[in-house]
Amino acid sequence: MDTILRGVLESGEGPKYRRIVAGIEAAIRDAVLAPGDRLPPVRDLAWRLGVTPGTVARAFTILGDNGWVQSEVGRGTFVADFATRAVAGQRRARPAPPAASAPVSARVSVPVSPPASAPGGWRALAPEASQPLYVEMPAEGNVFFAPRLADVGQIALVREGLTRAAAAPVAQLLAYPIFESHALLREAVLGWIPDDMRSGVDPGQVVLTNGGQNANLLVLQALLFDAPRVVLAEELTYTGVLRAAELLGARVIPIPMDGEGARAEAIDAAAREHGARIFFTMPEAQNPTARTTTAERRAEIAQVAARRGIDVIQDDCYRLGPPTGPSYRALLPDRGWYLSSLSKAITPALRVGYAVAPEAAVTRLRRVVDTNFYGLSRPLADVAAHVLTHPDTPGLVEAMRAHMAAYVRAAVNALGRFDIGWDENIPFLWLRLPQGWREAGFVQTLAGEGIRVRPGSDFADREARAVNAVRISVNGQMDLDRFAVAMDRIAEVLGTPPLRVMA
Repeated sequence: MDTILRGVLESGEGPKYRRIVAGIEAAIRDAVLAPGDRLPPVRDLAWRLGVTPGTVARAFTILGDNGWVQSEVGRGTFVADFATRAVAGQRRARPAPPAASAPVSARVSVPVSPPASAPGGWRALAPEASQPLYVEMPAEGNVFFAPRLADVGQIALVREGLTRAAAAPVAQLLAYPIFESHALLREAVLGWIPDDMRSGVDPGQVVLTNGGQNANLLVLQALLFDAPRVVLAEELTYTGVLRAAELLGARVIPIPMDGEGARAEAIDAAAREHGARIFFTMPEAQNPTARTTTAERRAEIAQVAARRGIDVIQDDCYRLGPPTGPSYRALLPDRGWYLSSLSKAITPALRVGYAVAPEAAVTRLRRVVDTNFYGLSRPLADVAAHVLTHPDTPGLVEAMRAHMAAYVRAAVNALGRFDIGWDENIPFLWLRLPQGWREAGFVQTLAGEGIRVRPGSDFADREARAVNAVRISVNGQMDLDRFAVAMDRIAEVLGTPPLRVMA
């Protein structure tokens, strides 16, 4: 294969990455490369061809998008066994995946028709045997917009749970969910949350939601019912809570942060000035800055909250490792709210989140849930309970943490000379842009390279000053070599700002 690629590099036309694409496609067509053959690692092939790793990585991305190759996390890039069909022109734009790939998929609608003989005049038509129920989602390039998990074995547990849920009694599958339906999952959640919260917490205080964002919205609804329409939050914070507060007609007051977390005296001053009684915080994995709040600062904030009558909402969705300090639920049993989800440790496909409310507020939160959606889907809750109670789950969660930490280390190796915030147990990095770059121009330049990152301004209140930074999330579904090459490319772009500042 090296001979073919060197030949097209020397005699071909167009950009080098396009010539590499053409050479590998030719090698597959001519059976020089067979389905299942492993391509050399990006850096190795780049050295052998005398090109940059970024050139090879870009070629591999195009080959993957067009169905010629597929990358497997931790193993490398392989010739796809459906590539020959792409050569023949069959479904070139949307190649069918190999049977073993178990793609994340989107549902295909099933048509219905109204025969007169059916009750009510309608019946569902079964899809033809050749019609797939699910279709492969289109491949994307170097996307670091939001964290993406790899499959380290947890999907097998999800599939087991789906099989068990499908075997539930008919009456259960025809009934609305009720609070008592989810006793097993609430017990499982209590075994999942930090140790310091279990003492004195009853399973009835666990309220299940449709993901972590839904938990945020529901808790804010419960608290803003009889409180001033003001929410205190760290000066840069989760976009979802900004939009949720906006939807509920609440004003968000940004609280300045330092190296230890949100400043307690600023919370005190904002509560006095605005009458605020709600503080939203992410002390274990602050989104987007990747900071953690020290135990001492949490104690200071808890003292202010107790004195001012402030409810503290702790969002713990992004933490992958053990807690670094006490929860606000433990520090403030009467005013501490804790919420999280399974999205960042198991899979975002299970839209299962939860909120642990203070005992006196549980009834109100349950009423908010009932008003919004009656309760979590019973089959979904059963799948989540199966996963959380499975004996393999703790080991899989640790494997996920280690997997994501390896990617964080690769990013730090590439970007460490710049001003970054990071932690091995947080699946993203916060990159403050050096002199010469502006956020919009930097994001646009990377997009031109096929690299997507999250603008820092997304995490600020609409009226806040400009944020000259970006968040880079771990894409654990990429091959680690390819991820490292993308980080190297980001570093190269950072080191070569435009001659004039791009607005």
